[in-house]
Amino acid sequence: MTELTLARALNAGLRRALEDDPRVVLLGEDIGRLGGVFRVTDGLQADFGPERVRDTPLAEAGIMGVAVGLAYRGFRPVVEIQFDGFVYPAFDQLVTQVARLHYRTGGLVRMPITVRIPYGGGIGAVEHHSESPEAYFAHTPGLRVVTCGGPQDAHTMLRQAVASDDPVVFLEPKRRYWVKGEVDDSPADALPLDRARVVVPGTDVTVAAYGPLVLTARDAALAAADEGVSVEVVDLRSLAPLDLDTLEASVRRTGRLVVTHEAQRSGGLGAEVAASITERCFDVLHAPVARVTGFDVPYPPAKVEEHFLPGLDRLLDAVDRVMGRPHSLTGLTRAADPPAVAGVAAGFASGRAS
Repeated sequence: MTELTLARALNAGLRRALEDDPRVVLLGEDIGRLGGVFRVTDGLQADFGPERVRDTPLAEAGIMGVAVGLAYRGFRPVVEIQFDGFVYPAFDQLVTQVARLHYRTGGLVRMPITVRIPYGGGIGAVEHHSESPEAYFAHTPGLRVVTCGGPQDAHTMLRQAVASDDPVVFLEPKRRYWVKGEVDDSPADALPLDRARVVVPGTDVTVAAYGPLVLTARDAALAAADEGVSVEVVDLRSLAPLDLDTLEASVRRTGRLVVTHEAQRSGGLGAEVAASITERCFDVLHAPVARVTGFDVPYPPAKVEEHFLPGLDRLLDAVDRVMGRPHSLTGLTRAADPPAVAGVAAGFASGRAS
């Protein structure tokens, strides 16, 4: 066991993938000599050479097209999209080629491509550098979409993604790159890539989270415990396909569900989870499923980003609501959309916010 940041755990996972399979090739902007903007690929080009860790032009559509050609020739390309907002030029290749070729060829062609995307907010970045595009990809048949919530999953899941014969969109929560944790190179309890994990057991309410909000959900469970509420936290990990069996088992234990994600509310993964669990667990639900999400506006500037992103208070407020408690767990009364946040959202929606 070694204590690593999430970024270094990803680096170790890529290193093992390169060592284990000579067909693995890394592609991306500034991933070689620089080691990537977040230094996730630091040192890999020096050890494996520029043929296997390749710096590319600033052309996401071209990078993805090259990856398709490499996959056709038997390689296992790992593409880094430098920031989440830069994936859109490659969207055409991903949804019309990468996701469909196996089906279109009747199973003759595999696309073992891993697309690494740093995503989410929380780092005070400029426009196009904080996005949550997961619903676009989860809606696309033929793509696996996964995200890690901590260093151990970052290491294990990335290796599983690279070894998969399916195309995988691997979402990395950029504001958690510096979170540290113990990492086992070959954990005995490693789950399959498409399985959710119960990270905090509980009996009163289930909180389903993924990526950057897993840590927030764990903090909420600790805070709720001080008020006598037992919160079970489920890290979804796989967004496509969803592991609804694990989540259903949790909700059948607790009878309540709160779903949280940073992405905007309308059409988000939370809606799919809420609908699916309501269909499966209607007979045991004690309250409607609650969602705690970003607002239906573009990601805001850094100065007001904290109002957009779901935080501990908003998550605890939702736990209160499904528990039927009139006040928050911290003793404060909070509206679901505080006036300051509602004003920010209204300003962005009208184009007048600054």
